[in-house]
Amino acid sequence: MLRTTTTSLRHELAKATSLRATTTTSCSVRSNVVRCLGTQCLHRRQQPRPTIHKSSRLAVQPWQQSIRYYADYPDHIKVPLPALSPTMETGTIISWQKKEGEKLNEGDLLAEIETDKATMGFETPEEGYLAKILVPAGEKNITIGRLVCIIVPDEASVAAFKDFKDDGSVASAAAAPSPPPPAATAPPPPPPPQPVSTPAAPISVGSGDRIRATPLAKKLAAEQGLNLQGLVGTGLFSAITSQDLAGAPASTASAGVSSSFGAGAAGGHDVPISNIRGVIAKRLLESKQMIPHYYLTIEVKMDEALAMRQQFNKLLEKEKIKLSVNDLIIKGMAMACKKVPEGNSAWLGDKIRQYDHVDVSVAVSTENGLITPIVFGADVKGIAQISNDVKALAAKAREGKLQPQEFQGGTITVSNLGMFGIKNFSAIINPPQSIILAIGTTETRLVPADNEKGFTTAQYMTVTASCDHRTVDGAVGAQWLTAFKNFMERPTTMLL
Repeated sequence: MLRTTTTSLRHELAKATSLRATTTTSCSVRSNVVRCLGTQCLHRRQQPRPTIHKSSRLAVQPWQQSIRYYADYPDHIKVPLPALSPTMETGTIISWQKKEGEKLNEGDLLAEIETDKATMGFETPEEGYLAKILVPAGEKNITIGRLVCIIVPDEASVAAFKDFKDDGSVASAAAAPSPPPPAATAPPPPPPPQPVSTPAAPISVGSGDRIRATPLAKKLAAEQGLNLQGLVGTGLFSAITSQDLAGAPASTASAGVSSSFGAGAAGGHDVPISNIRGVIAKRLLESKQMIPHYYLTIEVKMDEALAMRQQFNKLLEKEKIKLSVNDLIIKGMAMACKKVPEGNSAWLGDKIRQYDHVDVSVAVSTENGLITPIVFGADVKGIAQISNDVKALAAKAREGKLQPQEFQGGTITVSNLGMFGIKNFSAIINPPQSIILAIGTTETRLVPADNEKGFTTAQYMTVTASCDHRTVDGAVGAQWLTAFKNFMERPTTMLL
C-alpha cells in the first residue's frame, strides 16, 4: 500500500514539472512575437508618409514631372541605326526616302546610309507608318544603336509622336541633381609689391656670329620667329633672357613664311571627311603601323599575254565581251596563289589561315574613296567570267550600290595604276590579307636580239608585291611573284 502511494506521488510530481516547462516556453515565444511587432510599429512611425493633396495624387519631384516615358505612348517600334558592315562604327544618313506620316510596307527603302564602305539602302524593318524622324539627313558620325526613327502600326498613332524626343540620355542627366552654384568668393588680395633692385647697366650683345642667350630664350625665339641679333641682354655675362624678348623684332625669314602661309590659307577651303574616307585613313594607317611590309619588284614580259588577249577579243566580239589586261592579271594572281598557297593566307593573331579558294579584291576608285569589290573564286573562273564580274562590280561601286557581301572578305588584292602611266609603285596591304600586287603601265623596250638589227622590241610591265612578313617570308614572296611572272609570260599555262 505504501509503495503504491509513493509511485502515485512521483507521477503527479512529473506532470507538474512538465506543465511548468510548457508554460515557460509559451511565455518566451509570446514575448518574442510581441517584441518584433513593437519594433516594426516603431519603424513605421519613423518613416515619412507621402503627402496627400486634394487631387489624391502623390507629390513628385519637378524633374520627374518633366519625363514622359515610352509606356505613355501608343504601341510603336523604335528603329536604331543598324550595323551594315562588320567594321562599321558610325554612319551618316544621306537621305530619308519616306516622310513622317507616310505608309511603310515591309521591304520599302526607308533611308540611304553611308557606311565605312559604301552608301547602302536601309529597308523598312516592319510594316506601319513613319511617326517620327529623330535624326535628320546629313548628320554625321551617328553611332550604331542610336535611335533614328519611330514606326507605329496605325495612322491614328502618328500624332502622338509629333513632339517626341529621344530623352534617354536627357532623363538620366536630369535625374542627377544639378550641383549648387559656386559661392561667390572674394577676389584675391593683390600681391605685395616686389622690391625693385637697380640692375647693372645693360651691355649690348656683340655683333659677332655668337649670340649669348639662355636656352629658354633661344627656344622661345625660335618658336615665335624673333631675331636676337642686336638685342640687349640683361642676364649673366650680358646673356639674353626670356624677359628680354619683349621688344625683339620678328625675323625676316619667319615673317615671309607666315605671310605666305596666311595668303595660301586664306584662299583655301576645308573639305569635310566622309565616313568612307575616315575609315580608309584609319585602316591604312593601322596597316602601315602594324603590318611589317616588305616589297618585291619584278618585270613581266607581256607580248604573249597581249597577243592572247587580242585573239580572245576577236572570238568574243559577237558576245560584246572585251577582255582587259587587268582580267588576265587577276587570273594570273589566282593561279600563282594555287601554286604558292602561302600567298593566299591571312594573319589572324594566334594562327595563320590558308584559304582553299582565291577571292581577289580589286581596288576601285570612286568619288567617295577607295573600295575593293571581290571577284570570288577567281581560280576556278574563266577569264571572260572574270571580266564580266569586274565590270559589274566596278559599275556598282561607282554608283554606291555594292552590297556588303560583295566587298567584305577577299584573300588577296590587286591595285592597278598603269592606265595613268605610272611605271611602278608600292601599295599598302589590305588587312588581314598577306599580299597586295601593284601594277604599273606596260611600255615598249628595246632588247638585244640575234638578227640583222641586233635588237627587237618587247612589251614589259613592272609589278611590285607588298607582303606581310608575318605570314610570307622573303623567299616565299619571291616564289609567289616568280610564279605570277611565269603565268603571265606563258598565259596558256593557266589553262593546265
